Amino acid sequence: MLADALNVRVFASELEAASSCAALVANAVREKPSLVLGLPTGRTPLNVYRELVALYQKGRVDFSRVTTFNLDEFLGLPPDDPSSMRAYMERHLFQHVNLASERIHFLDGSAERAERECVRYDIQLASAGGLDLLLLGIGPNGHVAFIEPGESLQAASHRARLSRESRQTVASLFGDDVWKVPPAALTLGMSALLQARRVILLAFGVNKAAAVTAMVRGPITPLWPASFLQLHGNVEVWVDSEAGRGLDGSR
Repeated sequence: MLADALNVRVFASELEAASSCAALVANAVREKPSLVLGLPTGRTPLNVYRELVALYQKGRVDFSRVTTFNLDEFLGLPPDDPSSMRAYMERHLFQHVNLASERIHFLDGSAERAERECVRYDIQLASAGGLDLLLLGIGPNGHVAFIEPGESLQAASHRARLSRESRQTVASLFGDDVWKVPPAALTLGMSALLQARRVILLAFGVNKAAAVTAMVRGPITPLWPASFLQLHGNVEVWVDSEAGRGLDGSR
């Protein structure tokens, strides 16, 4: 697939994109109540989650049969740690909608054997039939989930050593102290992302512009993990004008 074949939409604002994304998710759930949904954390999806909560409160979406798989979790943090990705999801989405607890799936950062935990998660995702819809963000260094740049990429879920750039992007979860961010995480691998049936990647702000341009227009390389999404047949890249500033002519 040519890089320019990625479907790029430039929105007037982050809030407009978030509202549209939440509406898309709600519509997907209405069309398939048993939707398997892949979810990110970080700053990028916060407004999407706020909009989804608002839609639920208005009775416009029912999550009772939806199954969720989150992308990653910090290594060494138990689910109830306030800085964990699981705690983030509880605060911003899970506590406010009618997702069934048994349908919420997460990597356990406190698992005794990280490798075994990753195998367990991949088996669980495969048993659910894979992801119907995956929401993604992108890091300034081109990472998706916590799949970090390197000489090669791992297809399966794995333990990832986090780059300083990646740790800086999540420092807000740790009192804005990058040194408190765990040095490693457990993450889904590229195979799960590429096998998702539909992918919506969100990117907002000028600090994401270079990452978006490299993903859409650059070569496919493990030095820029997001570039592998060029191999997917159904990816939409939703950006505001600042994140899309390097994509002249994209709509």
